[in-house]
Amino acid sequence: MSVPLLRAIAPTPSVTVQDAGRRGWRRFGIASAGAMDRMSLAIANALVGNHPSEAALEFAYAGGDWAVEASSCRVAVTGGEFDVTVDGDPFPPYSSRVLEPGQRLRIGGGTRRVWGYLGVAGGFDLPLEFGSRSTHVRTGIGGLAGRMIRAGDALPLRADRAPNEPERSMVPPPEPDGPLRLVPGPQEDYFDSQSTSLFLSAEYEVTWQQDRMAYRLHGPPLRHAKGYNIISDGVVPGCIQIIGTGLPLVLMRDAGTVGGYPKIATIVEADLGRMAQKRPGSMVRFAAIGVAEAHAIRRQFLARLQLVAERAAGVPGPAY
Repeated sequence: MSVPLLRAIAPTPSVTVQDAGRRGWRRFGIASAGAMDRMSLAIANALVGNHPSEAALEFAYAGGDWAVEASSCRVAVTGGEFDVTVDGDPFPPYSSRVLEPGQRLRIGGGTRRVWGYLGVAGGFDLPLEFGSRSTHVRTGIGGLAGRMIRAGDALPLRADRAPNEPERSMVPPPEPDGPLRLVPGPQEDYFDSQSTSLFLSAEYEVTWQQDRMAYRLHGPPLRHAKGYNIISDGVVPGCIQIIGTGLPLVLMRDAGTVGGYPKIATIVEADLGRMAQKRPGSMVRFAAIGVAEAHAIRRQFLARLQLVAERAAGVPGPAY
């Protein structure tokens, strides 16, 4: 009996396997990785009947061409309004569809957003590494041999046939407005009050220097009151380092576990997906909040992830 597969015909250069990421391993020097936009990952999984944190294919700007080598496979594409077709026929994003053997799925470009997700019913039959299937390319951990997907690759599927269920669809979540929320510190004292005020009042532009590890921002430079080198200490996705030029560097999902630039603040997890979806040329602003409020926002965010799964399963109530 042949193994059910999703075949990469012509994938774009940035496709990787990602789930909700690794937890509990950063103290050992192992990066968390995981989906750049956890909400979009959760929606892709909900549409095909998976757990919100199941592994999916993540791509940037476009996903390329794919084919099913199984009896059937239910798929969904989320993250943005990407131009998706099946054998040339339009396939709306934020909806599910069963693909038959030999059908060609093409994920073209989209507008406004960066990261997209291709979810498959049942998920990928790939091994867990440190509790996750997420790919961290720089260390070669997770996903398919720890690397980006290439043309000709075959990703094994857990299910040979799509479940006999109604197709699902969702209204895309509204584009959040307002500044990105962050908690000041832990090296806030490395900047004088004038620089801190400037950081929280200015607009910064997202540059083309962006990847899964970090986004560089351009705008008013900040002055370091105590220099820009510190003894390397722990960092997490969302940390904003102020590098030697005085400009912010936002650490993203593939960030390492330690860094040697002072960190003026950390973006809350609920807003990190918003940051990730900012295209070059986009403008961002920041707003400081307290630790207690950040904890409350995290609880609300986790509840929204669960609500997405319930909505896809037909449980009445608001989607977001």
